Amino acid sequence: MHLDVQDLRDFYYRHALGRAAGQVIRARMRRIWPEAKGQSVAGFGFTAPLLRPFFDDARRVIALMPGPQGVMTWPTDRPNVSVLCEETAWPLETGHIDKLVVMHALETSEQASAVLSEAWRVLGPGGKALFIVPNRAGLWARRDGTPFGYGRPYSLSQLETQLRTHEFLPETHDSMLYFPPSTRRFWMKAAPIIERAGRKMPTVTPSGVLMVEASKRVQAMTGTGEKARKRKPLEVLAPVRGKAAPV
Repeated sequence: MHLDVQDLRDFYYRHALGRAAGQVIRARMRRIWPEAKGQSVAGFGFTAPLLRPFFDDARRVIALMPGPQGVMTWPTDRPNVSVLCEETAWPLETGHIDKLVVMHALETSEQASAVLSEAWRVLGPGGKALFIVPNRAGLWARRDGTPFGYGRPYSLSQLETQLRTHEFLPETHDSMLYFPPSTRRFWMKAAPIIERAGRKMPTVTPSGVLMVEASKRVQAMTGTGEKARKRKPLEVLAPVRGKAAPV
């Protein structure tokens, strides 16, 4: 079940914990995708906290928000680029997106398979997708006070297996939100230190969020490319003169 867009907006733009989480996730995303010059960038779910940096150099930016979640006008200081859409029918042409971000979507959708199929459809040749989900082993998935505490969290192997099933090729992965989901002053001040320590020792403390970059896998053509000649039905049934037909 999707969260309401108002709750997501309040968490990322009005709560200190949400702003801190958004900054960490955005910074990790920018390490993987430092630029998108001349490219078309889309997000599905609630990706507004992550898409803003792409306004600087992308050719087009669009934020797709699923119907069960609802939509908000975004951004407030530029022409609106957010669109309300069905989970299984995005208003995008096939193969026209270069970069796609998916967050607060897979774990809360009752049609995760169809969402992945749409993600594959809209990506163009060489397109990349970034899937961001709660880590089932982390503290954030166990806390209802954050958006990452809803839906079905993933392990890294579960997410990558699901991506491969839908013709994606996982290429890189990252983890983040090692600091606890607490608004207490001590934890908020210690968050940057804990985050750096967690990245150096990821096996000691599980992260709150997993991020996987995957490319669109397209089946290569096999053979010489020459089409086999099809016999007409009458040719197959017609008797062969002079010798018996092979069995």
